[in-house]
Amino acid sequence: MATKNVFYEYYRSDVVPKLIKQRGYKNPMQVPRLVKIVVNSGVSTSRDREVIQEAVRTLGVITGQRPVITKSRKNISNFKLRKDMPVGACVTLRGPNMYNFLHRLVNVVLPRVRDFRGVSRKAFDGAGNYTLGLSEQTVFTEVDLDKIKHTIGMNICIATTARTDDEARDLLSLLGMPFSS
Repeated sequence: MATKNVFYEYYRSDVVPKLIKQRGYKNPMQVPRLVKIVVNSGVSTSRDREVIQEAVRTLGVITGQRPVITKSRKNISNFKLRKDMPVGACVTLRGPNMYNFLHRLVNVVLPRVRDFRGVSRKAFDGAGNYTLGLSEQTVFTEVDLDKIKHTIGMNICIATTARTDDEARDLLSLLGMPFSS
């Protein structure tokens, strides 16, 4: 039995009609939607196995999914990096998990960031996808502060079906993303 996702229902009932009216779409299928959210954490010290395991554990707790360990693709002697060494962890969220994560990110996590004045309006890639970075995992309420040994930052990439950055900005702002003015 599928669980009912409140944030997805909000998207369908409130955001889609507003975007149709605002942007003049003729069909609800033209309205941009979220495709996936990728949470990626790179670890600077790849020699220490404990740091990578903590990154995997932390991303698993934050997202509710088991992360994939990312490995280096080639040798880079300046960074003391060899091919196939673990360098981070990555989680791709789709469906209900994606909407739950976005809801928590917008309503709980971002307001807890110190000196937060909104996210940048310029972090779009030109194809309607948005990326933001967090410098530490302590802003997530799921993380137990007593068990943290290393600070782990992460990149959060929100992929949409929007064709332009303006469409994606309208979609994300209606979903509650706090853009700076």
